[in-house]
Amino acid sequence: MDSRIKILLLIAYFVAVFTVKNFWGFLACGIFLVLAVAFSRVPILKVLKSIKGILFLILFTVVLNLFFYGGEYNVVYWQVGDFITLTDASVNFALFMALRLSILVMGSSILTLTTTPVELTDGLESLLFPLKLIKFPVHELALIMSIALRFIPTLAEETDRIMCAQKARGADFESGNLLKRAKAMIPILIPLLVSSFRRAEELGDAMDARCYSGSKGRTRYKKMKLSYRDLIATLIFGILIGAVIYLNGAFSKIL
Repeated sequence: MDSRIKILLLIAYFVAVFTVKNFWGFLACGIFLVLAVAFSRVPILKVLKSIKGILFLILFTVVLNLFFYGGEYNVVYWQVGDFITLTDASVNFALFMALRLSILVMGSSILTLTTTPVELTDGLESLLFPLKLIKFPVHELALIMSIALRFIPTLAEETDRIMCAQKARGADFESGNLLKRAKAMIPILIPLLVSSFRRAEELGDAMDARCYSGSKGRTRYKKMKLSYRDLIATLIFGILIGAVIYLNGAFSKIL
């Protein structure tokens, strides 16, 4: 699919998930997500692993909503004082929020797992093209995003190399309290920052040596074109949003 359509459909997917008001709507989004994973041929384990990065946020949100939900309820399961209560409504709402965050992250992971960083930045640059009318540096912004995405694996590898070197010198990053661990990260951050600035300077010199002068007069090696796949995906998304709107009206409350 065209990367521009992927980005637009991801935004539409976010809108659909945020407008869901009951678990039937989440069921419709879940079915669509399963179909997207099947058609993209991305291993399901990779999609599920995307939740690992926000697992703490999900658990934190669930705990807060379990014991501090202030809506109407029918049954009280557990109560401590006047503020901490566990009710049927809080359980439903906590599960509701956990599903929303999980489905959002898994949907986003399909885009990143099926689209290269270059395609993403090219798609964003094309979508932001109207901003050029007000002299906004769209090409430069897309270039910055592309460079940032490309350097993430490089910086991760550099961090791992520095950590191994510091451990060989006797550094300990795993024991002690939170403050001690934070102080132990200083010998990693300083060399990493120095290395990052050095790489940035080398990249700037390389771009100057190749006479880079921004978007003026530049052409593209690959042209983005829409295909029948993009039309089919757009129609399916329209069905999803229509189903969510219908289910919100048919079942107005969180079940």
